[in-house]
Amino acid sequence: MVTTALTDHPGPHLAGGHLIIDLDALAHNYRLLKERARPADVAGVVKANAYGLGIEPVARTLWEEGCRRFFVALPHEGIVLRQILPEADIFVFNGLFGAEAAAAYGAARLIPVLNSPTDLSMWEAYGWDGDVRRPCALHVETGINRLGLTADHARQFAEENALTGALTPILVMTHLACADVPGHPMSAAQLARFRELRRLFPDATASIANSAGVFLGGDYLCDVVRPGIALYGGNPISGMESPLRPVVTALSRVAQIRHLNAGETVGYGATPVHRDSIIAVGSTGYADGYHRALSRTGSPAERIPAHSFIHGRRVPVIGRISMDLTLFDVTDLGENAVAPGDMIELFGPNIPLDEVANACGTISYELLTSLGQRYYREYVRKQS
Repeated sequence: MVTTALTDHPGPHLAGGHLIIDLDALAHNYRLLKERARPADVAGVVKANAYGLGIEPVARTLWEEGCRRFFVALPHEGIVLRQILPEADIFVFNGLFGAEAAAAYGAARLIPVLNSPTDLSMWEAYGWDGDVRRPCALHVETGINRLGLTADHARQFAEENALTGALTPILVMTHLACADVPGHPMSAAQLARFRELRRLFPDATASIANSAGVFLGGDYLCDVVRPGIALYGGNPISGMESPLRPVVTALSRVAQIRHLNAGETVGYGATPVHRDSIIAVGSTGYADGYHRALSRTGSPAERIPAHSFIHGRRVPVIGRISMDLTLFDVTDLGENAVAPGDMIELFGPNIPLDEVANACGTISYELLTSLGQRYYREYVRKQS
């Protein structure tokens, strides 16, 4: 077993929390998605520092599994990724930020996803790339109404570019708004619009499917799929029994054990305890991405109760989560079962990531990308 730690995070004996990133699980998820998407190619979405897990180890693992296309959101992310993977095809979702950015894209051999007539004009003005007019991807709008060329703009560009050959679209894409809800009519409507627009660019490969779109299958697969959260173990489809392996285990170090009598209170806001209790004080809080919305104060308006896992048992969060500390009720484990230095699983193989996301009223994407810099990070992969 090979383990490595990044030097910009604390060491294992100095951190209040521990992240274990299972690169074997990441590789497994990529292979599973390749099988699901066949015959489409599977790109890797590694924006936001690979969803908070670390772009370098994630990108290298995906490359070893045969991934050659990658998507990021911002040009700086693409520049960083280019240093890691010199031969990868790197697409930048958010397009050009201005004419001065075009040179940076060119220098790093980044492929902009052009989203507007302004993007098209700026990339066209930048000129040739060797013997090929500037390669690019085109994002066409089909209903999500964020970034993207309208149907009229796409048709106008197709007509003009057929005459001038100013740009070389190598990919045409759109983004599904409701693919995480099976059977949602929006997905079929978007697919129909996309089919019409992609015909304008017959030489470009086509892409519509995000993580959830991969599981829609069929015509949604097109030529290239772009999974993100599914790579990292999040469940992309509401209510689906996920075949994906958890990639991240987040652990909190127990700093202290407290014994309280029924009627005493804990934490900010003085949440009462209703029985004699044993409380484990964990050394992570909302500064580490364990959201304050997971607090358990006994209010009837609370969402699904948040639980953690230690010594084979699920234990509930109690009281309000603070910036650096979280309290866990370990009473049912018995006296002396938990000690300072023990690790409590916040999410991982025993507490699913999506369960924790549901408990704080958010999604797995936000939990992963909120992970702070104070964890000790351990990347684990078996030697090949």
